[in-house]
Amino acid sequence: MTIIDGKATAAQIKAEIAQEVEQIVAQGGKRPHLAAILVGHDGGSETYVRNKVLACEACGFESTLIRYEDDVTEAELLERIAQLNADDSVDGFIVQLPLPRHIDEQKVTEAISPDKDVDGFHPTNVGRMAIGLDCFISATPLGILTLLQRYGIATSGKKCVILGRSNIVGKPMAQLMMQKQYGDATVTVCHSHSQGLKEECRQADIIIAAIGQPGFVTADMVKPGATVIDVGTTRVPDATRKSGFRLSGDVRFDEVAPLCSHITPVPGGVGPMTICMLMLNTLKAGKRRNSAENRK
Repeated sequence: MTIIDGKATAAQIKAEIAQEVEQIVAQGGKRPHLAAILVGHDGGSETYVRNKVLACEACGFESTLIRYEDDVTEAELLERIAQLNADDSVDGFIVQLPLPRHIDEQKVTEAISPDKDVDGFHPTNVGRMAIGLDCFISATPLGILTLLQRYGIATSGKKCVILGRSNIVGKPMAQLMMQKQYGDATVTVCHSHSQGLKEECRQADIIIAAIGQPGFVTADMVKPGATVIDVGTTRVPDATRKSGFRLSGDVRFDEVAPLCSHITPVPGGVGPMTICMLMLNTLKAGKRRNSAENRK
């Protein structure tokens, strides 16, 4: 059984990105610039954005953090997004989700220019991904693909079961795993209402659990030798921790791991790769912008 180390893999990729950035700058190109909009003071969002700023530093990027209080109006937020779309110094930007209830998240997502949508959530990028065209692929699915590739895990022709059908993970993961140039796998998407779910999982060579229920995947759902990718990051109360909580994955790691050929832990598996892939998308955006400048 091999534990897939997302933290070490992400560190290696960030070092590779930093090296490429220095080459770009040495040749007269512009450093990639990522901006992030953070609304309110949600603890999880604060942590994610702080980690993204640190990742920008590690990759040699410029970064800008734009903060608003919870009472910011939708109109104000959309106006700032329009400004970022028009700002040639910014290669890509994100709006950290979730947003306060009075703001329409879909409207905000669609307001971001697809050319700067390094989260890969805009319908244009999602549509291009679905038919195999060049685009920004959303970070978590791209991170999972990268881990599978870097650990030499065969996917072509394998049976892959994806637990969860979210727009951020489940749906794009299914699209990528079935496409010939990526996973080339036989894909089944299950969710909490799927009948015969355990039987489907027991046939899988690869299980990608993104259902958002701690400990959902148990040993009786996994066949010996399977690869298990745990996307879950639910905060559960834990009085022994200073924070008062711990992160729990969707997989009961201790009982499932002995059965697996490969498995990701939580934390330290998929999570670090998600931020790393955001950096990779930002590098891609910066290179596109440098190329466009050179053609002028």
